[in-house]
This record gives sequence, C-alpha cells and structure tokens, in this order.
Amino acid sequence: MSDASFDDGREAPLNLGAQDSDDLQVISTLVQDAVFPVTEMTWRPSKRRFALLLNRFRWEDKDAAAQRNRPFERVQSVLVFDDVLSVSSQGIDRRDKDMILSLLSVDFEAGEDGAGHILLTLAGDGAIRLRAEALDATLKDVTRPYRAPSGHAPHHPE
Repeated sequence: MSDASFDDGREAPLNLGAQDSDDLQVISTLVQDAVFPVTEMTWRPSKRRFALLLNRFRWEDKDAAAQRNRPFERVQSVLVFDDVLSVSSQGIDRRDKDMILSLLSVDFEAGEDGAGHILLTLAGDGAIRLRAEALDATLKDVTRPYRAPSGHAPHHPE
C-alpha cells in the first residue's frame, strides 16, 4: 500500500472566497486572461452586488494538460463581489453589445475600516472600479471545462 498522491485527487469545480488582499490575489491569478462579453456584467445596486460571467482559462490544470498532451481548457465561472457601493469604468463602451473584454488582474486598494476599492484591470486600457464597504469576493465554476478554442495557453512575455 502506498501514500496518496496529488494526482489521486478528484478534480472539482472551483468555489473560492476572498475577504482580504491575499485571498484576492489567488482569485486574481485564477481569472487572469478570462474573457467575457460586455453583456455579462451585472450591477445590482439594491443587493450591493457586482457579478461577471467569465470564460476562465484553467490555470490550475495547465501543467497537467501539457504533461499529458491533452488540450488546454476553459470553464465558465461567476465572479461576484458583495458589499459594493458603486461601480465606475473606463475604456468600456456598454452600448457595444459585441464587445469582448479580457480580464488581466483583480486588486484591492484598502481604505479605512475594511472599506476600499476593487480594481479589475482589462486588456486595452479598460478598467472597472468598485467602491466596496468590505472585500467580499467569490469565484465559482458553473460549467464543466471545455477545450480552449485557441488550443493554446495564454502567454505573457516578461
């Protein structure tokens, strides 16, 4: 009998929360290069909730896919921020219903008493800024993984 290894583990959909900057950094890494139509952003002021339906590259599976010579994958995920007081954006034309956005990073700029701003940086100089009473983020996979249409992993030259 041998010890269990990491490869013996069962893959499961991600369901992560973030309530501080360190937690949010993990989510930011996992949503880097996620793409979404401008129509998949939702701001519910009465519920103080901002949400995105993302097509997320599965960074957590990249090495295993490369080692096993199988296709890279994406998965649809919902990224939700609660306790949001206001939303502003730049470089985004909400009237262009065909616009596809690419998420580069998610950061938290802390203010007083746990409040602050969540900054979603987009490719092409776009950005979304959420003023939040507190950092309360959730990332949840909502579909089965599917083959990445490009067939390639995103690449960022250093």
